Formats: sequence, C-alpha cells, structure tokens
Amino acid sequence: MPVAAAMPLPGSPPARPAGEAFALIFTTFPALLRLTCGLVGAVVALSVRTPPVRVALLIPAVVVLTAWSVWYAWRAFRHGIDGPLVAGDVALTTAAAFAVPWLVAPEVLPGEASWIAVLASSTVINAQATAPARWSVPAGLLVTAAYVTGATLAGNPVEARAHAGTLLVQTGSTAVMTAVMRRRIGRADAAFAGYQRLSHEAVVARAAREAERRHNRDLHDTVLGTLTMVGLGAVPDSATLRERCAHDLRTLTALAGARSAGAAGETDLDERLREVLAGMPGPAVTATLAPCRLPAEVATALADSAAAALANVARHAPGAAASLRLAREGSAVVVEVADDGPGFDPATVPAHRYGLRESIHGRMATVGGRAVVASAPGAGTRIRLEWSDGD
Repeated sequence: MPVAAAMPLPGSPPARPAGEAFALIFTTFPALLRLTCGLVGAVVALSVRTPPVRVALLIPAVVVLTAWSVWYAWRAFRHGIDGPLVAGDVALTTAAAFAVPWLVAPEVLPGEASWIAVLASSTVINAQATAPARWSVPAGLLVTAAYVTGATLAGNPVEARAHAGTLLVQTGSTAVMTAVMRRRIGRADAAFAGYQRLSHEAVVARAAREAERRHNRDLHDTVLGTLTMVGLGAVPDSATLRERCAHDLRTLTALAGARSAGAAGETDLDERLREVLAGMPGPAVTATLAPCRLPAEVATALADSAAAALANVARHAPGAAASLRLAREGSAVVVEVADDGPGFDPATVPAHRYGLRESIHGRMATVGGRAVVASAPGAGTRIRLEWSDGD
C-alpha cells in the first residue's frame, strides 16, 4: 500500500522534507561560496603587493584565510554549518577588514573590487543564510563596521561608505529572504505532517473497516447463514442441523486462530472445495474440480466465496440442481457455481445485504480477484470467481 509505505515508524521524528531540502541548499551554497571566494581572493591578494601592503603580513593572512575556506567547505559538506563555524568565519573576516590598510593596495581599494570587500560580502551573506537572525544580523553589522574602519584607515572614506551601504543591503535582504523561506518551509513541513497524520488515520480506519467486514462475512457465512436456512426450512433434519452447526463452530474456531497468524504457503484449492461440498446441506452438487495449487490466502478466498454462493443456492433455491467447476483458463483460476433455480435481478439486491456484496465480491477483492454474477428471473444463476497469477 503506497501510503502506508510512506508512514514514519511510531516514535520516529516527523519527516521534514522541505526543511531538509532547505538545509541542504543553504549548506551547499555557503560552502561553495566560501571556497570559491577564498581561492580567488588568495590569487587576487597575492597579485597586487604594492606599498603600503606589507608582504610579511599579507602572505600569512592569505594562507590562513585560504586554509579556513577549504576547512569551512569540508566541514560544511561533512557535518553541516553550525554556530562555531559561522562565528569563526565572522571573526576572521572582521580581523581581515580591520587590516585593510596593510593588506590591500590603494589602487584596487575603490569600486568595492578588493579581495577584502568580496570576502566581507560573502561572509555577511553566508551568516544570514546559515544562522538565526538574532545572531546573523549583528554579525553582519560587525563585519560592516570593521570594513568601514579599515577602509577609512586606508585613506578612502568614500569606499568605506559605498561598500558599507552594499554590506547593509546584503545583510538586510539576505536576512529577510532567509526568514521568509524558513517560515514558508515551516508551513510546508507542517502541512506535510498533517497529511501524514491524516493518511495514517485513514489507513488505520481502513484496516478497522476491513476487519469489521471480514468478521461480518464470517458471521454471515456461518451462524447467520445456518439460522437463515433453518428458518427457510432448508435443513431437513436434526442430524443435518447438528453437522451444520458443528461445521460452523469449526470454521469460527479456525478463523480465530488464523487471523493473527495470517495465511501462508500454498494449499490445494480442489481439496478445499471438496471440504466445502462435504459441509453443505441439501441435494448433492455436481462437481468438476481440476487439481489446482494456490497461495493459501487466495485458495481460502475462492473456497469461502464458493461456499457463500452454494449457501445462497440452499437458502434461495432449495431443490435446484447446482454445479461447481474449478478450472484453469490461461493464467486465470476460475471457480463457477451455477444453479437452475428461479434466479434474480442482481441490480435489485438491497445494499445492506451481505451475501453478494461482501461474502463474494468483497472477499474476492481482498486477494485481487473478481466475481461476476449472471442471473435473471426464471433463468437460474451463475457466479464466476476469477483470480489471475498476474494480479
């Protein structure tokens, strides 16, 4: 059953497909952004070393930031992005921003094109995407303040103001976008959890209804069927009645033990049908039973459906000649019960009657088979039960 297959096990945490997809995206993107900016920034930083850049400070800074970028990406892919990783990224970027006067040449500082400017932008974006707003927004403001301080100390207040505006916009827009996405994703996961709960309840209710239908079928085909035949005079003497009641008791006892274990293995359907015939009251039934071995559950459904059909003959057409046929037709197993009784119009059978709807049609449906009832007033009745190996 597809819905049931998707159900979480009892006690397991609820599935969060949208949240998990969000976490995957907002782990992969920051990791790749940090790795790319770190490697490209290292190349750019080392390519311009004109004074007042201090090479003795630049090279260690580039080595540390490049190593950090590689570690950040590896750690994110392996374990996700947590608070210490975000805090470390913000701390290193803040330190680099304060050191702009000694790490960036004056000619590349304007235009927000320096490698420190790119590093600051990637850091504030990653922080908003991977940390709660109560921490990520102050982190973005800290990086912005550090960059403004460093660029101003480097003698370019225009660049300080320009990129400060860029960093603030990046902080605000990314924080808002992430918050909206988290809220939407939370609603999606809540809706999915509600769908799972309703699906689980539907499966449980369906199982309860099916169990009730099975019990009703069993009662209809045993005790209630026997009482009906007694009332209609279809049971001719007390010996037959005793045998019929004993048969019903054996059937109900067997069902009580079989419900928990369930049908397993294979059994001979022809033998099961002979047992059905042996327990039927009334005139003998002409039987043609070809050898047929089937899964036990299928054989039980076919035999019980045939028994219900023969019981209907005894109740509603006493004295009619009846026949039972078992044969294989290609990949299908066919059981037919026919009689030359008064017949009836299947369309006029009340919906509350169990004989056809549950004891035959419903029982065959549970094993993937089907029942076809052909009858008309004055034309007898033929019930064809089919089950295919391909079903």
